[in-house]
Amino acid sequence: MSTWDEVKGKIDSIPDEALTIIDALTELEAERIRRGISQKQFAETIGMKQPQLAKIERLDSVPSLTTLSRYAKGLGKEIRLSIVTR
Repeated sequence: MSTWDEVKGKIDSIPDEALTIIDALTELEAERIRRGISQKQFAETIGMKQPQLAKIERLDSVPSLTTLSRYAKGLGKEIRLSIVTR
């Protein structure tokens, strides 16, 4: 079984900005699962319907920053952005 980092390294059709969001979502979803929180329970916690949450977690749609922040807040976390010079 491949890890996300191994798979991500082979993806070239997804813009880097979207991969950053996917990375954050993957970490948050893993935390939800580690805590034993079902999608249904978590969706209720963050004021979302379970099918919407499932769609986001399946990556059928890339969540907005607002949605990603809502997800993080439901786990007692926050999303922070930084601007760096390359």
